[in-house]
Formats: sequence, C-alpha cells, structure tokens
Amino acid sequence: MLFTDVEGSTRLLGELGAARYAEVLSEHQQLIRQTAAEFAGVEVDTQGDAFFFVFQSPRSAVACAQAAARAFSSGS
Repeated sequence: MLFTDVEGSTRLLGELGAARYAEVLSEHQQLIRQTAAEFAGVEVDTQGDAFFFVFQSPRSAVACAQAAARAFSSGS
C-alpha cells in the first residue's frame, strides 16, 4: 500500500491562489498516477491532494514512492 499527501497544501493554496493551485494539483495528480501505473499500482481512493494505491508487493510500492519523489525533485 502507498498513501500520499501534499505537505503544506493549505499554505500552498494561500500562496498560489486558487487558480494556480488547481493547475499545480492537476500536474501533481497526473505525475502520481503515471508513476503508480509504471509500477502496476492500482488507485483505490483519492481525496483532495491525497492518494491511496495498492501494489503487488511492498518493493513495488517503495519503488513507486522513490520514483515519484525523484520526479517531483527534478520538476518533471
């Protein structure tokens, strides 16, 4: 299982404004979903900026989390 959440999302919303935050959130969601799909993750639930995915193995879940972190760090 993998749970994600955007740390400081309320603060970010205030800093960016609603329109820009919606764009950033959409980009975030696309990247998370794409990365999870690369590791055969299945989306169970999403609420706001949080996701819940399941994977065939813990190794796949960890690899997905690492890949997503790298993608966010590089701005991909």
